[in-house]
Amino acid sequence: MDESTRNEIIRMFYSRASHRRIAKTLGVDRKTVAKIIAEHEEDRTGAPPKERKPRKSLLDPFQDNVVQLLERYPEITAVRMAEELRRLGFKGAYSIVRDHLRKLRRHPRELVRRFETGPGVQSQMDYSPYDIDFTAEGKRRVHAFSYILGYSRRQYVHFVERQDFTTTVRQHISAFTHLKGLAADCLYDNMKVVVTGYDGEQPIYNTRFLAFATYYGFRPVACRPRRPQTKGKIERPFWYIESNLLNGRTFSSLQHLNETTAWWLAHVADVRQHKTTHRTPLDLYQEELPHLLPLPEKPYDTAEVLYRTVNPEGYVSYLQNFYSVPWQRIGELLPVRITENELIVYDPNIREIAHHERLPASMTGKRSTHNEHRPGPDLRRKQELLRQRFEELGSQAASFFDQLVRTRRYGKDEAVRILGLLSTYHQPDLRDAIERASRYRAFSLPAVERILAASAAPRSTLESVDDQARQHLDQLLRQNPIPPRPTGDYQQLLEDSGDDLPPWDSPEEESQ
Repeated sequence: MDESTRNEIIRMFYSRASHRRIAKTLGVDRKTVAKIIAEHEEDRTGAPPKERKPRKSLLDPFQDNVVQLLERYPEITAVRMAEELRRLGFKGAYSIVRDHLRKLRRHPRELVRRFETGPGVQSQMDYSPYDIDFTAEGKRRVHAFSYILGYSRRQYVHFVERQDFTTTVRQHISAFTHLKGLAADCLYDNMKVVVTGYDGEQPIYNTRFLAFATYYGFRPVACRPRRPQTKGKIERPFWYIESNLLNGRTFSSLQHLNETTAWWLAHVADVRQHKTTHRTPLDLYQEELPHLLPLPEKPYDTAEVLYRTVNPEGYVSYLQNFYSVPWQRIGELLPVRITENELIVYDPNIREIAHHERLPASMTGKRSTHNEHRPGPDLRRKQELLRQRFEELGSQAASFFDQLVRTRRYGKDEAVRILGLLSTYHQPDLRDAIERASRYRAFSLPAVERILAASAAPRSTLESVDDQARQHLDQLLRQNPIPPRPTGDYQQLLEDSGDDLPPWDSPEEESQ
């Protein structure tokens, strides 16, 4: 408002014109007239301005709850705040909560322009790490696996403890099952599970992951490094996960987190109106479903197969946990098959001898023990089985066992520990050490250990890998892809012009 209008309002006011008449004559709002006159009188009298009485709000009875939520979750969003307050009886609109929180902080938003694709054409996948303080398990880092369909924006989310190859492939299979199909292309960043390196600008894909992609019929596409905008449809939902799923909630364990995530996907993420498509992901998914690639009859086999040596206590180890096998197998190198939920041990003839449920990866140093794997109360039977194991090492080893049991107070226990040395030393080395100890009539575990320490080399790490990997490494080591050149091939370099010019500079060019 210009100063001339303001002056005219004050002049008419002193002429005893009413607020209504002033507003009608000058074409301004009556509230504006009252405000200007009040400011004029305050300036003349020097009185402090009158404080306006705040209007009552539906949020007033819940101010204590708002303060408590903000103290507990400083980054809580207006949506999550409104959800929590509605549980307590709040009947107001979301905008009331939003405006109240805006007085406290403002979050600038960066807009990203996205490239839209047709139904069933493209999907995107990525991980995001989070440090979560579980009430029952303590604070630890977990990783959110997210797979999203580009057209409908329907996604699958699951929290895992590692980002290794096996976990990534298993979560892909779970995502495909959840969505009842998959898109033709899938965008990835440069995670080692998918991309092993670059040849110039050309990505080199992990051959194991390519085999998995071929089985399901989709094409992996690596994004350019340091370009998260390329797959913004997967990057932006992580913000939504942080601000809605993880915001204002507390979880007791990883299992509880994933149970809440499954509920959140079905009741929140799938049914919300997407701000870009202006439709719910579930509605658009119904249009996209006929265009998705169908699933094979059998899912891809993600089981790990490796070899483990049975330790002196009768256990094989996996991820710092221990699983029992029949105690007679102490010292043997046995094949182990690990699935997502089970661990199965086989004998050298590939017959199953132990079956365990996998212990959670969050637990370490724990043991899964079956009573039938432990030595029974029949001591005579135990001694017979131990002697059979020593007979496998030769007649001299069997005689050593007889003398060990006869002369040592805890001879059978020492015999078990001697067999356990097979997890550290090769069988021929152990056989030679037993024979040498027998010649010196040193029938004891310490004597065998001293001989091995002085004359034998422990197993190398390479000898513990599974047979398939060992064969693959053997093939690579036997290959000779670049044979040495004969020295005659280099003779031309010595017989050139003799001008001491490098081979890429000709004498003619130099003279010019």
